[in-house]
Amino acid sequence: MKFLRDKLDQIKKPFGKGEKWEKFAPAINALDTFLYVPNHTTKHGAHIRDAIDLKRTMITVIFALVPALLFGIYNAGYQHFIQQPDGLPGFMEIFTHGLWKVLPMIVVSYGVGLGIEFAFAIWRGHEVNEGYLVTGLLIPMVMPIDLPLWMLAISVIFAVVIGKEVFGGTGMNIFNPALLARAFAFFAYPTYLSGDKYWVSDAHKIDGMTGETILGTLAQGKEVTYSQWDMFMGFIPGSVAETSTFAILIGAAILIFTGIGSWRIMLSGVIGAALTCLMFNAVGLNALMEFSWINHLIVGGFAFGIVFMATDPVSGAQTNKGKWIYGFLIGFFAMTIRIFNPAYPEGIMLAILLMNALVPIVDYFVVNSNIAKRKKRLAKSLKLNKA
Repeated sequence: MKFLRDKLDQIKKPFGKGEKWEKFAPAINALDTFLYVPNHTTKHGAHIRDAIDLKRTMITVIFALVPALLFGIYNAGYQHFIQQPDGLPGFMEIFTHGLWKVLPMIVVSYGVGLGIEFAFAIWRGHEVNEGYLVTGLLIPMVMPIDLPLWMLAISVIFAVVIGKEVFGGTGMNIFNPALLARAFAFFAYPTYLSGDKYWVSDAHKIDGMTGETILGTLAQGKEVTYSQWDMFMGFIPGSVAETSTFAILIGAAILIFTGIGSWRIMLSGVIGAALTCLMFNAVGLNALMEFSWINHLIVGGFAFGIVFMATDPVSGAQTNKGKWIYGFLIGFFAMTIRIFNPAYPEGIMLAILLMNALVPIVDYFVVNSNIAKRKKRLAKSLKLNKA
């Protein structure tokens, strides 16, 4: 490691203060901080020192995303081969086919997104933060497998520029950037996110197809043929990494165990969604209302959204009581939008973005409520002391 350290220090010399390439120092420093813990220390004021930093936080989230990503890659190949007349091949062929579809999406997301972040860092003269490590992986994971790469690139540009940089960069954004990318693609290119397209390689053979998801099927009043086990494990159509609730639960366990993700938001989100679905199950006016509340929790993007999107420490609630309210309302709005608006059979994206906008109000009232309670306790205490 000393050899690598020495080489990096040698490469960084022309980028030092007062040197020829000083303006581009943020770009080379980003490589340094990616490989090593930053070697600068605070010199003034009182500080709480901890072993955790932004880089370690982002890497932990990446590890938590890996199970859903790996299954999403396999499922992409699986959904392709079940449409073929020859049946399913071996595991590696299925996985390789899925990897061939997903890997270019990841490369485009990181290439375009990091390019923009580096450009803004150089322009503003600040260091590149590690925040896009997670966002760059989340964006392709919440997109349909057949989304054209140029559409993905434009969605990434919108998310990074409008969702992050205009607010000041990592830690300053109001909305979750990955969800903004998904929302942009959803509203800008709706036909590409709705499915039901075919690719024909010759006059007699279908090369591939995309079909509607389970929620899309229910929105049209059709019957769902998948078993609850298939829905839980993820052998169903959907965006790259949202189908397997089992894999997502593994990621949730990692986030909760490491303290990175808020269990309060996850649990309250599930409670809010479950109670909402139970209420609509009792009414049962359409297929989505009659769909079991358990099935609502394990299909679509709800599980992925509540675990990896709603728990974003920047755009989510900051107070403990606020996290309960924030998560519960996300679950409520997600299922309400899903059930009552057939045009948007997946409501988790809109629910989280809505609560991202409202969460400052939630935290404001929680904090002021606590202040009011403390003032009352103080006034009571002073009154007793005088007596």
